[in-house]
Amino acid sequence: MNYIASSGLLFKDGKKRIDYILVYRKSNIQYDKRNTFEKNLRAEGLMLEKEPAVANPDIMFIKIHIPWDTLCKYAERLNIRMPFRKKCYYTDRRNKSMGSVQNYFRRIKKWMSQNPMVLDKSAFPNLQESDCYTGPFSRARIHHFIINNKDTFFSNATRSRIVYHMLQHTKYENGISKVGICKLINNGSYIAAFPPHEGAYKSSQPIKTHGPQNNRHLLYERWARWGMWYKHQPLDLIRLYFGEKIGLYFAWLGWYTGMLIPAALVGLCVFFYGIFTMNGSQVSQEICKATEVFMCPLCDKNCSLQRLNESCIYAKVTYLFDNGGTVFFAIFMAIWATVFLEFWKRRRSTLTYTWDLIEWEEEEETLRPQFEAKYYKMERVNPISGKPEPHQPSSDKITRLLVSISGIFFMISLVITAVFAVVVYRLVVMEQFASFKWNFIKQHWQFATSAAAVCINFVIIMALNLAYEKIAYLLTNLEYPRTESEWENSFALKMFLFQFVNLNSSIFYIAFFLGRFVGHPGNYNKLFNRWRLEECHPSGCLIDLCLQMGVIMFLKQIWNNFMELGYPLIQNWWSRHKIKRGIQDASIPQWENDWNLQPMNIHGLMDEYLEMVLQFGFTTIFVAAFPLAPLLALLNNIIEIRLDAYKFVTQWRRPLPARATDIGIWYGILEGIGILAVITNAFVIAITSDYIPRFVYEYKYGPCASRFEYGENCLKGYVNNSLSFFDLSELGMGKSGYCRYRDYRGPPWSSKPYEFTLQYWHILAARLAFIIVFEHLVFGIKSFIAYLIPDVPKNLYDRIRREKYLVQEMMYEAELEHLQQQRRKSGHPVHHEWP
Repeated sequence: MNYIASSGLLFKDGKKRIDYILVYRKSNIQYDKRNTFEKNLRAEGLMLEKEPAVANPDIMFIKIHIPWDTLCKYAERLNIRMPFRKKCYYTDRRNKSMGSVQNYFRRIKKWMSQNPMVLDKSAFPNLQESDCYTGPFSRARIHHFIINNKDTFFSNATRSRIVYHMLQHTKYENGISKVGICKLINNGSYIAAFPPHEGAYKSSQPIKTHGPQNNRHLLYERWARWGMWYKHQPLDLIRLYFGEKIGLYFAWLGWYTGMLIPAALVGLCVFFYGIFTMNGSQVSQEICKATEVFMCPLCDKNCSLQRLNESCIYAKVTYLFDNGGTVFFAIFMAIWATVFLEFWKRRRSTLTYTWDLIEWEEEEETLRPQFEAKYYKMERVNPISGKPEPHQPSSDKITRLLVSISGIFFMISLVITAVFAVVVYRLVVMEQFASFKWNFIKQHWQFATSAAAVCINFVIIMALNLAYEKIAYLLTNLEYPRTESEWENSFALKMFLFQFVNLNSSIFYIAFFLGRFVGHPGNYNKLFNRWRLEECHPSGCLIDLCLQMGVIMFLKQIWNNFMELGYPLIQNWWSRHKIKRGIQDASIPQWENDWNLQPMNIHGLMDEYLEMVLQFGFTTIFVAAFPLAPLLALLNNIIEIRLDAYKFVTQWRRPLPARATDIGIWYGILEGIGILAVITNAFVIAITSDYIPRFVYEYKYGPCASRFEYGENCLKGYVNNSLSFFDLSELGMGKSGYCRYRDYRGPPWSSKPYEFTLQYWHILAARLAFIIVFEHLVFGIKSFIAYLIPDVPKNLYDRIRREKYLVQEMMYEAELEHLQQQRRKSGHPVHHEWP
């Protein structure tokens, strides 16, 4: 108690605990609104105490305490479920029959070493509510509930939620819409409102010997420290301290990270399979041995004939990402995405049961101040509350929605314009790199062109992201959403669309358009009749796609992690530096230290979810071209979990412990990405990679087409077959002979020179057939798996139904027992049934 008092967590009397903090400036002239608001808060039953800041005399803090009677009144009004009886678990016949098997496995586990990833449960507090039946709190039936200590019966998170509810529904002026702390913050009457942290997150005494000083200290030592990167997350404690909404985010992030482990392992196996079989690849061997095959110039002015064997390294690197395991890995990742989402629904149902959210329903949200100010003249009776409230006409809503959609398409067109600008840059500089003085750049001018374009594209992506956020704000506010949740969903959807298109547009160009419409030697297609379109490398376009994905994914993850942690660290350091410079000996109370921390992002968890959802898109959409994407995502997420934990515990003010039962709009976006991933991977395998041309050659044009002999290589001669001939005399370079280029066209001596051959149409038909078969097969498997996996586990479904029955029985028994006790006290005869 002395520690709590010295930390500024109690009123000056040392008894009343601080449940919420309001902050305002003395120089602010809107004191009438504050006085009315604070007077009404006291009338509702809250206790307030003012105290000036130590470091800044212009800052005034209002400490709020909610007494027991007020807590009980609002807990009953909000239908908050509280524990009233210990759970009595039951076993069914199946569990009894499995008892011997389970005992056998328990004996095996005793001989096994303890899993180092599991947290030591003895270090965590006993969370009683998870082991108790709960029911809606009622003052009339308060004797039903387990109240060992009134100070701890309602958790800090519950107390903060109740106080926030009161702050949101208290008037500050006469009028229907003059209600709520959010409007007071918007008009400048207050500058902040937040629940305080439970104390410092560090202690001079070791936690192993002296134990944790508070839950924040325990979360830092057992969760937020970088040394705990391999440990499971204490989700129950996270939920107790930060609320269910943030707890669900970390549960989802941990589940996603854990599911990435098998995906990363399979992707690594596909990659290593490519490494081990690279030297034995028939295609790579033929390219490396083609010393007498000359490729046609890839640019007009500064490019010369190139021997095919000079592409040996590129051919081997391409084989790492385009080998026999590509199709298998694409199917595996499509199924993986479905399994991940389906099992997350089961995991979510288990968490909502454990956290007592099964019967929780979100209360009716208050209107946004901007919505009320805009439509206060048009009112309609709310069918839920029965009270008149501002109403947005349907015609106005549709008009604003159409304008917003037009803005979205305009921004998407801006992204496409930026990609087109990068394409033009590639066309312009490839001639310069081809004539570069540095011999290394001159020899590898295509790689240099791609690398420079990727870096420029990344800079454009990050610059456009800043503009997108402001545009998304503008378009979302233009729609005038009715509530905060509607605003958040609309804003999140726009930000996802903007950033998804921004990140993936250049990748789509390389995957499906680069080198597809260049024409052929002597008749190349040119942009603006000036710049010749860029061709793929002699070993294919897949190496460019891998480079684009790897660089963007790697750099973006580094940039996001730096901005998430670096910016709050620098700002908090500067705040502490100013305080230390102005205050020498005075001790800063805990609630003032919290004020000096950074507030949680105004978007809430939107930025956190957006980063992970975009990463999920990178991991699944083009995974056929980059099998190492799940591994990079796994490594990033291991860092991301501890980085977010460190940020929440040490760098941010404590957010309101909000409740939620799912991850909101993000689940639908994840499902959409899973569907898109199947389509794009089918097109990548069919169009971008050489899998289909090799397949057609192997069974139609190769040595195994007419007869098959054991031990014969069916791809023998594939490289020569995939290259067409061109007469060098037609180029006007003063050279004779023939050069080769990647295409299926007739030779100069044929009856129809440079026309598409029959093999070209066979390959095109095979590509279309593969896309159709692949999509139908994978979608069928995905649907079958989704059908097989129920959203709620069977044993959990039975337990929920049984607990509902037991709760009714126990409420009946407790009420009967209470009546019997009253009769005994009054001297009346006792009945063992209802009177």
